[in-house]
Amino acid sequence: MFAKRKCSNGFSKEYPESDRMAKKKNDFDGISKEEKEDLKKILLSSEQPEDAGGENLLRPQTLDQFLGQEKAKRNLSIFIQAAKTRNEALDHIFLVSPPGLGKTTLASVIANEMGTDFKSVTAPVLDKPKDLAGILTNMQPRGVLFIDEIHRLKPQLEEMLYVAMEDFRIDWVLGQGISARTTRIPLNRFTIIGATTKAGRVSSPLYTRFGIIIRMELYPADELELIVRRSCRLLGVKLADDAVTAIASCSRGTPRIANRLIRRVRDYAVVKGSDEVTAQIVSEAMEKFDIDRNGLEAQDLRILKNLIMLYNGGPVGAETLAISVGESAQTLEDFFEPYLIRCGYIQRTSRGRVATAKAYELFSIEAGRFGNKGSLF
Repeated sequence: MFAKRKCSNGFSKEYPESDRMAKKKNDFDGISKEEKEDLKKILLSSEQPEDAGGENLLRPQTLDQFLGQEKAKRNLSIFIQAAKTRNEALDHIFLVSPPGLGKTTLASVIANEMGTDFKSVTAPVLDKPKDLAGILTNMQPRGVLFIDEIHRLKPQLEEMLYVAMEDFRIDWVLGQGISARTTRIPLNRFTIIGATTKAGRVSSPLYTRFGIIIRMELYPADELELIVRRSCRLLGVKLADDAVTAIASCSRGTPRIANRLIRRVRDYAVVKGSDEVTAQIVSEAMEKFDIDRNGLEAQDLRILKNLIMLYNGGPVGAETLAISVGESAQTLEDFFEPYLIRCGYIQRTSRGRVATAKAYELFSIEAGRFGNKGSLF
């Protein structure tokens, strides 16, 4: 076979098809065989339908399917119904919650309820103004743009967002130097849903431009049990009633953790040859995974034990406590401490971290038994 290629003199000349394919093949020169195989897998996977057993299967599509957060749902249903009645875009929404409570899911539910286009992006991915401008100019009327980790948005992008959120336009600079000029690009009216786990890091000018503020709370045990039952039904997992309660109590008030534990307990039950997940299987699995009945993991228990035994219950600084368990102070404060504080095991004081009476009871230790000079061993 031959392919025509235009020459510099304006005439066309036929070249063997093999030559054309060889040139295309040269685009992959310098890539190892393993990298080529990985690239092929990525390209093939993008053509396949989504995994029916993946996380998307568990995501609710409507407010009725979204379990828990009743107060937030009631308010949202009012705002959505009013916007649809007026045929307007919903006001901008700011979602605040600890990780894993369903901010992304709730944003997609809002778009579904509005019957509009939904786009999702994380703030660290947006590097330059043109990245954000490209997304905003392609927004459909009344569409929803979800920006996760919005507290990590770069200052210059944040300033561009101010005008876009208020006036639905972008001011763009064309040219350079004395020939530079600005042009105003109009945008369709759309809704921005910003989500963060650290509301204190969001600047005041950006925060005040959101008309709807929703704070999502940790789920109580009864709501988590409903979520566990729904997830098991969708995943085809047969779960006993006492096992539902056991998994919910180990989930730290977080649906994401509950869904993760369901999958791991299901795996354990399959290996054990059981068709039904019982409380006994859940207990055995949690012991294998180093998770206690309160949802505390091995590192959580190590932090509490070091605080009590090495430092007599505190007060001790975060840096010192973090070093004693082999973690950074940032990891201790962002990942481990929030749940321990919510459960009442640790108190933050001006002098440092202090173990509470509940922490002593967890290990059946009498308060003041270990001195500062005592050894863990």
